[in-house]
Amino acid sequence: MAIPDADIHPSATGKAAAIVAQHQKEEPITFYSGWFCPFVQRSWITLEEKKIPYKYVEINPYLKEESFLKLNPRGLVPTLGAPQKDGSQKPLIESNLISEYLDESFPDQTPLFPKDPYEKARMKVWVDHITTRIIPNFHKVLQHTEKSQYGLDKASADFQNALKTWIQEADSEGPYFLGKEFSYADVALAPWAVRLWVLEHFKGVAAVPPPGKGGADEELWTRWRNWSEAVASRKSVAETLSDQEHYLPLYQRYAEDKAQSELAKATREGRGVP
Repeated sequence: MAIPDADIHPSATGKAAAIVAQHQKEEPITFYSGWFCPFVQRSWITLEEKKIPYKYVEINPYLKEESFLKLNPRGLVPTLGAPQKDGSQKPLIESNLISEYLDESFPDQTPLFPKDPYEKARMKVWVDHITTRIIPNFHKVLQHTEKSQYGLDKASADFQNALKTWIQEADSEGPYFLGKEFSYADVALAPWAVRLWVLEHFKGVAAVPPPGKGGADEELWTRWRNWSEAVASRKSVAETLSDQEHYLPLYQRYAEDKAQSELAKATREGRGVP
């Protein structure tokens, strides 16, 4: 039986397609990507922010391409072909680790991680909050069906609470998490911030209250809106997104709780991000 997630649009579209076209020549770094994946977008934003030369290679992880599996037996994207001293490449996976590796490897090109050890550690705490609280609750809302063992209202409230907890820790003036400088804290959440529309489209859930409707938390939601607008308009974020119409079939499968990604399975089984 065919895996439904394998039937996705084969390549990036819109502004993202233009970025892909600019990165087809051989480079020391190869970026194995899936245009549709928010985890991929984290690493892609990092590459674009830091203006690191790379070759873009589109991979559909559900097709289990033999040549890619030789490089990365787990078959996951993003995968970075990291350059070695002998001219070869070794695979590196996990979006947060890829981005930290890139930031350390190119320290003079738009640093995204603080140099101060305490500030770096503190930021990574809130990156972890994204991974362990925000993303799982986003998917609990998105994958909710009448068969789910939890209520949609509870899932929505948990998701909003995770967002509020995160933005409460952000610099009060912003616009970014650490203040005026764009950092990896912003990169880590940006792909989900620009996908909040799918919750309203498929579940009728407004992830964030409209202006003036935030009640006692209106100040926090105002800060969130300012952050979200700043991040969504960032060139590296906007230009690593494809046309919205091509995301719809993929998120439809999530909304019906039929998606076969590792994250979808973890949500279905009541586990966290795999």
